[in-house]
Amino acid sequence: MSSARRRIIPVFIPNLGCEHECVFCDQRLISGEREPVTPEDVSNVCSEALIALADAGESSAAAEVAFYGGSFTALSERRQNELLEAVQPFLKHNARNSIRISTRPDCMDRQAALRLKSFGVGTVELGAQSMCGDVLALSKRGHTAGDVARASGIIKSAGLCLILQMMTGLPGDSREKSLYTAKHIIGLKPDGVRIYPAVVVRGTRLFEMWRDGSYAEHTVEEAVGLCAELCALFDEAGIPVIRLGLNPTDTLSAGGAAAGAYHPAFGELVYSKIYFEKAVSALTGVRPGSGVVITVARGRVSKMAGHRRGNIHALIEKFSLGSLKIVESDIVSCEIKIEIEA
Repeated sequence: MSSARRRIIPVFIPNLGCEHECVFCDQRLISGEREPVTPEDVSNVCSEALIALADAGESSAAAEVAFYGGSFTALSERRQNELLEAVQPFLKHNARNSIRISTRPDCMDRQAALRLKSFGVGTVELGAQSMCGDVLALSKRGHTAGDVARASGIIKSAGLCLILQMMTGLPGDSREKSLYTAKHIIGLKPDGVRIYPAVVVRGTRLFEMWRDGSYAEHTVEEAVGLCAELCALFDEAGIPVIRLGLNPTDTLSAGGAAAGAYHPAFGELVYSKIYFEKAVSALTGVRPGSGVVITVARGRVSKMAGHRRGNIHALIEKFSLGSLKIVESDIVSCEIKIEIEA
């Protein structure tokens, strides 16, 4: 993916431009931002980012200004251009710098894609959420699965990097429908995906549905298990999952998230489950009392160890191990290697 290793400079534009009221959405609360963003704000963010990169000795590092939150191409063209124009000095600082925007599938056409590219946009994220028509309708998304496929094709044909976002646990959703969505997203060949299990945010229609009993929450435990399955599908297809769960904010953690699959370390929980299941499969038949060394890819030790080292304790107990160590080396991400110590 073209922007996988870039430094991300986030700019949140909550709800700007979007005329729809999806049942799960309150972007101001989810992002922690409530005031509209001005071109001056964007310019200031870019200037501060350049200073921070210089202070860190990374002036030559590639960076990406990412407009998150609102539906960027639902803004007026003039407004879009003003915000993008404010980033241009940042792009001129380094030829490898670029822009990322997030938008809706029904707010993208070829003319818009080419105009975005002319301003230095390199990546477009589409909120697909589901590829099931009934789930989209019950969630009041205002677009169809066909819109997702059409917009994805436009973005890729314009030479832009495509990121697709999906949600699990929406009204009318099920494990089978989420797997269906993932398989259809894979067929669109995105450069990456984000998976956001549904969270019941106060002030949304979903909160009212949950409170009156017409919607059953998507629990953390349920979402962790489902997302582990989804990650396996995307991993097999060679599509990186670049985000699991909402980015934690003080507001959400303080009660803004009333129910649903919200956890500050949600991604860690998912990968811990994935690694635990791999270890269980590899350790089946090991002699009780054995000393075991598990090798994982670099940077994955904490995921194998599990949240609060839960995987280590569970594996030692399950297989009556004498000892368990986790080391890292240059093996394939998400793979593990088991060695039994003499």
